[in-house]
Amino acid sequence: MGCAAGAYGYRQLADSRRNSDNASSSSKATGRQQRSGCYGVPLRRTRIIRLQKDCRYMTQTEQPNNFVEQIIERDLASGQVPGNTVVTRFPPEPNGYLHIGHAVAICLNFGLAEKYQGHCHLRFDDTNPEKEAQVYVDAIQEDVRWLGFQWTGPVRYASNYFEQLYQWAQHLILAGKAYVDHQSSEQIRITRGDFHNQGRSSPWRDRSVEENLAELEKMRAGEYDEGQASLRAKIDMQSSNMNLRDPVLYRIRKIAHHQTGTDWCIYPSYDFAHGQEDAIEGITHSLCTLEFQDHRPLYEWFLENMPVPSRPRQYEFARSNLSSVVTSKRKLKELVDHGVVSGWDDPRLPTITGLRRRGYTAQAIRTFADMVGVSRTEGVADISMLEHAVRDHLNREASRAMAVISPLKVVITNVAEEEVLMLHAAVHPDHPERGERQIPLTREIFIDRRDFNEDSTLSRKKFKRLVPGEYVRLRSAWIIRADEVIKNDDGDVVALHCSYLPDTIGQNPPAGIRPRGVIHWVSASHSREAELRLYSPLLTDSPADEPVALLDRVRPDSLQVVKARIEPALLQAQPEQRFQFEREGYFVADRYDHSSQRPVFNRTIELKENRPL
Repeated sequence: MGCAAGAYGYRQLADSRRNSDNASSSSKATGRQQRSGCYGVPLRRTRIIRLQKDCRYMTQTEQPNNFVEQIIERDLASGQVPGNTVVTRFPPEPNGYLHIGHAVAICLNFGLAEKYQGHCHLRFDDTNPEKEAQVYVDAIQEDVRWLGFQWTGPVRYASNYFEQLYQWAQHLILAGKAYVDHQSSEQIRITRGDFHNQGRSSPWRDRSVEENLAELEKMRAGEYDEGQASLRAKIDMQSSNMNLRDPVLYRIRKIAHHQTGTDWCIYPSYDFAHGQEDAIEGITHSLCTLEFQDHRPLYEWFLENMPVPSRPRQYEFARSNLSSVVTSKRKLKELVDHGVVSGWDDPRLPTITGLRRRGYTAQAIRTFADMVGVSRTEGVADISMLEHAVRDHLNREASRAMAVISPLKVVITNVAEEEVLMLHAAVHPDHPERGERQIPLTREIFIDRRDFNEDSTLSRKKFKRLVPGEYVRLRSAWIIRADEVIKNDDGDVVALHCSYLPDTIGQNPPAGIRPRGVIHWVSASHSREAELRLYSPLLTDSPADEPVALLDRVRPDSLQVVKARIEPALLQAQPEQRFQFEREGYFVADRYDHSSQRPVFNRTIELKENRPL
């Protein structure tokens, strides 16, 4: 199978078998089966992606375009796109920080605009001031830019269109298609019925146009308290689609808005604002996740019943879920509010800002989004896909350095006390144009305590490190032999006395000498202390049959802070500069806490393979 095991259904295309059973004899004869999507285009067949050992590349889908791209190309070919210019939008609600799922949606919307040389708008769905704040607006803009995208024109807000939306609400009233209701939100919920019970009309459903206009003006003027009145569309209380049972268009919220201040005390619902904003902005392809599929008839009803300047189309795609990761904004907020993490940018969270602080690259996240692809069937992407993307990118781009996490002193006895040998090592082995770094080698060095074992009977296959009486090579330096083990009164190993073999820097060892392996090290006198933050999964998995409360799933050891010894050159590292600490993993200089006086590095991810024993 090569790098990936092939099987249909990475996105768990549950209906593929049903479609194949119903395929025409001609399609069977050719061996090419196509499924028709709900928009009349064949949905792609996707290979399940399982990463294999030493695999660096992903298999590609059998068809070059996802179903959204097929729709766009069909629309362009048929002349249905005004001005032949594709316009998409990314419309987040500014009530929290964006997470990895949002990153996939960002890449989709901005990526489509780039591919078809169109435009993508950034528009904030700021219709609920109770939960929104400017800090989220600023953070979302920064996340989008960091991912490498730039929106067309100014940042847009739903609140830019509040006056126009209000006028269209009046238009619906004048057309007899909206009314002011004085039922409470609970009464509205009850009278709407459910999938088993038909809805019941509000006592105010048939009041006159004049009354409704006057009542709407009272709502806007603040004459009613919250919950005393709302504006509803008059559609069909018996509809099988619950969204068409006289949905609420405006509700009263006497809260200052982060953009409009106290200009408004009534705010439009998302359903009422969404499609009309698309129409105002000339959006050609409005992409939403599948939970909005049942809202599409309402989206289209509004467009048909108001004098909007254009007619966008809504299309739905499956949400991208990630295994072993919580992406619910509510749950993430719970972790932040309870102090489980340091904030929304805690490197253990799957927020974009958290991933960035942990050392994930924008390119790795965009690669992951490409790997996940676009489908109309819900599925779960394995966390290993994201980890593969970041390892692959950092392996190609991160500078190399050495850091010793658990220092054990080694005295190289045949080196003079004051001798300092300046060695040269590549900044990156695959990029000679990036030059070399200097590494001081002295009589006393530190190696990692895990790289020594007193048991000299351990086989080379089981332990490829240092044991008494045998040899290892120091990375970019000599071959050394462990001659003597120094212990304290408690019997703990506190130092090793070793000797080096001359003329072995960059050279093969003398005949008959076989080093067990290669280990990393730093000079004891020239290295500097640094804080390393080692991250592991924040939460334990929750069994489907016995759900566990979120806070009860928190791992107490998801963050370990250790003091390590680092190469002196690492003091010059800039915040967010990334490194491969050889044999330890990929690390990044912390975005906020790192300085040359107090170096702090976060472990992004361990190396692909665990260090051999």
